[in-house]
Amino acid sequence: MDYMDNGTLETLLRNGVVFTENLLSKICHQVLSGLEYLHSHKIIHRDLKPSNILVDHKMEIKISDFGVSKIMQRTLDPCNSYVGTCAYMSPERFDPGTYGSNYNGYAGDIWSLGLTLLELYMGHFPYLPAGQRPDWATLMCAICFGEPPSLPESVSANFKSFIECCLQKDSSKRWSATQLLSHPFVSCNLNLKLCS
Repeated sequence: MDYMDNGTLETLLRNGVVFTENLLSKICHQVLSGLEYLHSHKIIHRDLKPSNILVDHKMEIKISDFGVSKIMQRTLDPCNSYVGTCAYMSPERFDPGTYGSNYNGYAGDIWSLGLTLLELYMGHFPYLPAGQRPDWATLMCAICFGEPPSLPESVSANFKSFIECCLQKDSSKRWSATQLLSHPFVSCNLNLKLCS
């Protein structure tokens, strides 16, 4: 049995680990591989966040806490309940009336992944200043009515593009886990010789 001896990504963040783009790319590949597997078996996690991603001393990760996951019986089964952590909920889960016309529960996991990567890179939850605790109303307004969080100018074009593919407010425009696995942000770091 594997022992996830470094706790979670949230633990590492609190302990001052600096998440470089290269490290995030490697983590992202593993999370996307897990999501691709889950989604291919019609399972939606619905609570992806740094504290639900376990990590070991080799920076190998495992997605954990499937307490609010849902197995989809049909493609269009409703899955927009308010379970999970509201900070990482996609616009269509907060406001199905406005954003739910093209509802795709799998896309909600991709939104959560985008926010998770931003949080790890920035060192704090991206919709709020460092140290501020989110409340439901502030989060809903920010996620549903504001623009997606922006990255610092210093990030690579590939990372910026990847985050934009995850944080599309219209869920039908969000890339799937399979599509994201082929994005240069993930694939270039796995195939450095091909991309350099």
